Amino acid sequence: MKTHHIIYSLLALSLTLSSCKKFLDIKRGDDKAYVTTVDDCQKLLDNYEKMNTGYPYDGEISADNYFILDATFNATGTRILPVEKNFYYWVPTAQRLTGEQNWLNTYQTVYTANLVLENLEKIRKEGGNESAVNPVKGAALFYRAFAFWQIAQLYTKPYSAATAGQDPGIPLRLSPDMNDKSSRGTVQETYDRIVQDLSDAINLLPNTSSISSRPNKVAAYAMLARVYLTMQDYPNALINSNSALLLKNTLLDYNNLSKTSSTPFTRFNNAEVIFHAVCARSNILEPGIIASLSIAKIDRTLAASYVANDLRSKIFLKANSGPLHIGTFRFTGNYEPTTSSTFFVGLAVDELYLIQAECYARAGNTEAAMKSLNDLLVKRWSTGTYTSMSATTPEGALSKILEERRKELLMRGLRWSDLRRLNTADIVRRVDGNGAIAATLPANSLLYVLLIPADVINVGHIPQNAR
Repeated sequence: MKTHHIIYSLLALSLTLSSCKKFLDIKRGDDKAYVTTVDDCQKLLDNYEKMNTGYPYDGEISADNYFILDATFNATGTRILPVEKNFYYWVPTAQRLTGEQNWLNTYQTVYTANLVLENLEKIRKEGGNESAVNPVKGAALFYRAFAFWQIAQLYTKPYSAATAGQDPGIPLRLSPDMNDKSSRGTVQETYDRIVQDLSDAINLLPNTSSISSRPNKVAAYAMLARVYLTMQDYPNALINSNSALLLKNTLLDYNNLSKTSSTPFTRFNNAEVIFHAVCARSNILEPGIIASLSIAKIDRTLAASYVANDLRSKIFLKANSGPLHIGTFRFTGNYEPTTSSTFFVGLAVDELYLIQAECYARAGNTEAAMKSLNDLLVKRWSTGTYTSMSATTPEGALSKILEERRKELLMRGLRWSDLRRLNTADIVRRVDGNGAIAATLPANSLLYVLLIPADVINVGHIPQNAR
């Protein structure tokens, strides 16, 4: 096996498309797929299974939104993998042997995006129609940036302007040539590339898409706002969240959603969703549909923080039952309509309101910060019961906003990134969620950077993260 197999996976796997038939009509011959037209490039990007699913979940495993009952954790024959147990308890040596789920799948997205970009450049030089090329190019740049950001949240240090120029980054594969050598570069180079790709995409993408699995200009603005928030560049995060909200600001009224369904949200018909993407499935994060299948229980303190008239307390949470499970809750607020752990990790309008609110608070604009927060929350409360939140200082506003951010974006693949960014206090795991402390993740710990999978290190010969 060669290095490029670890970085990109198998070329045949990347080009063997297995999703909806209308996305498969690419000319074939001699067991190869020939990409010769803009339409061929669009079909590669429209492969939902390869481009919109399978994103990393080890950050969610490592975050503090949930707990595992001790009896479940230690049960003989449990479905929880040993490596997942290690990530859950922040074991310093926690490391996947293979990068299939949290590395290869995501770099396969990068590979496809690069393949499209290379062929679009050939088409352009051969006199291709710029108006047809540009939106597809913009989508490919968006996918590459989206994938790079996902990997960076696991395997690089949190962004710090003071050290980003020295901290190891991720391999920035910018070509589909699988013989190109991979190197880590720096965190600064990683984020510079992500920002550049998204900035370029904004100028190429249309304002809207026919389906939320396709990127558009709103998605590029929204992702850029998320990236700048991750970098703690709050002025630019505000600029881009504002730009996105000017184009799309629809919020769901949770009064119109089922309070009893375990799958209250629809796919591709959710007015809040800007870009639809989901993570791969993980046993330890399984919320289940009934108590006996529920492995991940929502953190007890977090569950108790939802007040009665907050409809998220009914839509996002369902009470478990039975001797082992009574008093615990499972998550049912997935924007992907499933009871499994394939959680929505895409972009939605509610996240933009929270980014906007946080950035206003950090800029000292308490009134604007609270308006953004209240505009969101009034859509989450039972009709006629919401009383607008207020704050007298930016610090007070920020505290409320961060609390609501955690409650609103529950199990959306963002908590680990937030913990890395905020990183002000030790995090603990307690036995059964409320017992003795079983593990502690200290603030600013090196454990906020996961170990790169063993096969990537062994075959790719790139430096491992420090311990």
